[in-house]
Amino acid sequence: MRVKRGLASHRRHKKYLTAAKGFRGGRSRLYRTAREAVERSMQNAFYGRKQRKRDFRTLWILRINAGARLSGLSYSRFMHGLKQAGIALNRKVLADLAVYQKDDFAKIVDLAKAALK
Repeated sequence: MRVKRGLASHRRHKKYLTAAKGFRGGRSRLYRTAREAVERSMQNAFYGRKQRKRDFRTLWILRINAGARLSGLSYSRFMHGLKQAGIALNRKVLADLAVYQKDDFAKIVDLAKAALK
């Protein structure tokens, strides 16, 4: 008796075609094209998850720099002052303070300035 593999290949094809829902044209209808598009999209998603972390760090640094410069310090001098003052706040928290609690952030900048002298 021969082995018929229609069910297995149908499931495999269906998996890719389901993942390609929303893609345009043949990329959502034709198996081979859909598989190529899905595999590439998964590679891009992997890269994107790494990129997002870099993007957020860049955003936080921009916000901290803007907040520090309002108080007369550059970003690098501010971060150096924080380290010297023994204040261990990460960039995400500092950026949130710089945007939403400007007066609290200004106090932290003053502490960093005092540590620099």
